[in-house]
Amino acid sequence: MWCYFSLISTEVQLIHFHESEVSNYSTFLLSEDKDVLYVGAREVIFALNAVNIAEKQHELHWKVTEDKRTKCAVKGKSEQTECRNYVRVLQQLNDTFLYVCGTNAFQPTCDYLNLISFELGGKNEDGKGRCPFDPAQSYTSVMVDEELYSGTSYNFLGSEPIISRHSHQSPLRTEYAIPWLNEPNFVFADVIRADQNSTDGEDDKIYFFFTEVSVEYEFVGKLMIPRIARVCKRDQGGLRTLQKKWTSFLKARLICTIPDKNLIFNIINDVFILKSPTLKEPVIYGVFTPQLNNVGLSAVCAYNLSTVEEVFSKGKYMQSATVEQSHTKWVRYNGEIPNPRPGACINNEARASNYMSSLNLPDKTLQFVKDHPLMDDSVTPMGDRPRLVKRDVKYTQIVVDRVRALNGTIYDVMFISTDRGALHKAISYENGMHIIEETQLFPNFEAIQTLLLSSKKGRRYLYAGSNSGVVQSPVAFCDKYTTCVDCVLARDPYCAWKPLEASCTDIFKESEIERNWIQNIGGDASSCSDKVRENSLQHTFKHGSTAELKCSQKSNLAQVVWKFKDDVLRVESPKYRLLEKALLIFNLSEGDSGVYQCLSEEKVKNKKFSQVLAKHVLELKKIQHTTVGPTTAAAPTEASSPIPFPPTGTSFLSCVGSDSPPSPTSTQPDVWSSTDPVKVMLLPPFLSDQAQHVSIRGSFRLFCQATGPDDSYFVWKKNGQKMKACITEQSHMLFDGRVHVLSWVKDSVSENTEYKCSFISKVGNTTSEVFITVEDKDGAGQDGWAKEFNIWRSAISEHDKMMQNWRKTWESCKKKNSL
Repeated sequence: MWCYFSLISTEVQLIHFHESEVSNYSTFLLSEDKDVLYVGAREVIFALNAVNIAEKQHELHWKVTEDKRTKCAVKGKSEQTECRNYVRVLQQLNDTFLYVCGTNAFQPTCDYLNLISFELGGKNEDGKGRCPFDPAQSYTSVMVDEELYSGTSYNFLGSEPIISRHSHQSPLRTEYAIPWLNEPNFVFADVIRADQNSTDGEDDKIYFFFTEVSVEYEFVGKLMIPRIARVCKRDQGGLRTLQKKWTSFLKARLICTIPDKNLIFNIINDVFILKSPTLKEPVIYGVFTPQLNNVGLSAVCAYNLSTVEEVFSKGKYMQSATVEQSHTKWVRYNGEIPNPRPGACINNEARASNYMSSLNLPDKTLQFVKDHPLMDDSVTPMGDRPRLVKRDVKYTQIVVDRVRALNGTIYDVMFISTDRGALHKAISYENGMHIIEETQLFPNFEAIQTLLLSSKKGRRYLYAGSNSGVVQSPVAFCDKYTTCVDCVLARDPYCAWKPLEASCTDIFKESEIERNWIQNIGGDASSCSDKVRENSLQHTFKHGSTAELKCSQKSNLAQVVWKFKDDVLRVESPKYRLLEKALLIFNLSEGDSGVYQCLSEEKVKNKKFSQVLAKHVLELKKIQHTTVGPTTAAAPTEASSPIPFPPTGTSFLSCVGSDSPPSPTSTQPDVWSSTDPVKVMLLPPFLSDQAQHVSIRGSFRLFCQATGPDDSYFVWKKNGQKMKACITEQSHMLFDGRVHVLSWVKDSVSENTEYKCSFISKVGNTTSEVFITVEDKDGAGQDGWAKEFNIWRSAISEHDKMMQNWRKTWESCKKKNSL
C-alpha cells in the first residue's frame, strides 16, 4: 500500500537523555519488572528509570586500557574512535546479573554486570564470536535460558562470519563456508518457543535475520539477498560429521516485492516478531529497502511463522551446480532426501525412530545438511505484497504493538524509525495502510539506531537510541487533538474522545472506559458535535511584501483547502505557495486584503467532514504613492484607487534584466473554454499613446501590456538594442487560460530615442513603438497620458469584475449540473 502523506508533529512532549562526551547509544535492554532501561554506549553502561529516562539510576564506565588502545592504533585503527570499547551485548542472564560484551579496541571482551552493586565481575572472557571486533560491523544476539546466541564476525578483519551459541556444556557454531554465510549483515535474532499444547514434541527455535551476498547467482556486482536462518535450541552438533557445528542450520530467502511494479526490496534493515495471546501464531515484521535505492523507497513486509516453518520442514533444498557461462551457481535439488530430514529439530517422530539427540543422527543426514544449508523455496509475505511502501524515506527500525480498540477490533500498530530521526506510526485497516503521524524524535535529523517498545499495562513507551542520545516517547499523543473531529479522524486506536470533559484521551491510561466515549478507526466523525471556533488572527502587511498564513492539520488523510472571501483559493498559481503548514502570498496588494480560511476536508464513506483550522484577517497598510517631476505623470495613490493596480488576481511580479530569461508564468486548470485560437494581442495604451516629448535627463515611464499564451513575454529595445535597465513585469493569469502581462520601464534620455516593446510567443509576435523627442518644456504633454492611463485602469477594473462574475456563474452552473 502506497503512502504519500506526512505530518511532522511538534506538539508533543518527549524525554531526552544525553551525557556529555558520550556517544553511540545503540544497545538497549528493558527490564519491565524493575522499570529499568539499560543503555550500552561507547565505554559506558547506564541504568535509567524506564518511566522517566531523564533520571539516571546507575552509571558504569568500561574503558579501554592505554596499552590496548596503543596496540589497536598500531594495527591501523583510529585511536580516537575505533580503538574504544563499544558496548554491543546487553542480555539478562538472571535476576542478579547482566551478560555484557564490548568491542574493547578490537579485542572483544565479555563480563558479568552485578545489578546490585552495578559493577563488573572482572571475568574478562574472550568475546570472539559473541561480539564484533569492529564497532562498524553488524551484530545481533539473544539470551535463551542463560545461553547466548550471537550473529557476528569471528576475526579481526571481519572476514569470518559466525552464528554461534555460547554454552559451557554445548557450544556450537556455523561451518566456515560460503554456502552457510556469505558476507552477512546481521540485524536481528529472537527465540520462538514451541507450543506447549502441541503433541509433536517440537523444540524451541532461534531465528536469525540478515542480508548476505547471493550464492545462487554470480554477477559483476554483488547481488544482496535478505535471509531468515533457523537453529534448534537442543541441537548438540554431530558425533563425527559437524562436530560442535549446527546440525539444524537452514536458511531461506525472504521475499518482499511489488510484482506488478517490478520493485524488489532486497536489503533487510530490522525485524520485529510480534507475539501475543490474541494471535494464532507469531507474525514477523521486516523493514526493507532496495539494493539500488535511488528511488528512495522503504517497505514493511509481514510473514506468518507457519509460512516460514513450511519452507524449512517441507520445502525443497538447493545444491551447488557448475554450469559454464552461466550466472546461476545453485539450483534446486531433486534427488533423494535422507531420513531423518536434514536440518529438522529432534521431535517425537525422530525419537520414535531412536534419534534422541542430534548426536545420534546418521552421517548421511548430517553430510546433506552440511552441503545443502540453503532452501530453494522462499518465504512469501502475507498478502503477497508489502504492508506499507513509503517514498522518500529510509526506514531503520521497527516495533509493533497489538491494540484493542473500543469496539473490540484488534489492530497491529507499527512504529517505524527513519534515518532522519523521525518516527512513523501506522495501522492497517480496510485493506489499506494509514500513517497516523510522523514525530521528529531527534531535532538534528540523525539516524535512529535502536528502537524498543514497552507494552506494560498503563505504561506504554517507546525508546529510541541514536549516536547522540536516547529519547523516550509515549505510544500516543492523544492530548494534542483539541476537537472531537480531530481525535476521531486521527484514527488512532489508543485515542478516544471524552464528551463530558471535551478532551482526547489515551484509553489505556484510564482505569475505566465509559460507553459515551467516541472512537472510530474508519474515520466516521458524525457522532462529534464540536462547536465552531471563530478565533481569527489579524495581520497587517506592507504593499509588495509576502504574507505567511499558518495552518496545521491533524489528520493525515485530510485535504487542506484555503478560502479567500468565501471562495476557494487556487493555490497552484505563482501568486501563492502552499507549504506543509502554511500558505505564502507574494507581492501583496490591496486586493489581497480580506479574510482567509484554512479548512480541513475529508471524505469518509461518502460523508464529508469539514472544519476551519485557522482564520486569518489580512490588511495592508495604505501608503500614498506620488511621483513628482516635470515630465512624469502623477500616478493615482493606492488609497484612492477604486481598484488595486496592477489588477487583482493570479499574478507574478518580477524585475527582468536584459540578459535574463523571460518571466515564468504558470498555467492553471481551464475554468473557461474558448473556441477561438489563442493569439498575442497588444492592449491600449500603446507606446505611441504615451510620452513623446520629454525634458533633457527628465525621468519618465513607459508601459506595455498584452495578452497571449502562457509562454508569452516582453522584450524591450532602446535604439535597436536590448535595454539593460531593470524591466518590471507582472504576469496575470486570466480565467480563459491566457496570460495578461504588464511591463514597464523607467528611464531618462538626453537625446531623441526610439523605444520598442515586443510581445513574443510561439504563436506569433507583436510590437509597439514610440519615438521620444527631447524638449526644454514642462510635462504638460504627459497630462493627457495621465488621463488616458486612468481611463485604461478603469477599463481593466470593469474587465476584472466581469471575469469574476463569469466565474461565479460558471461555478454555479457546474454545481447544478453535478446535482
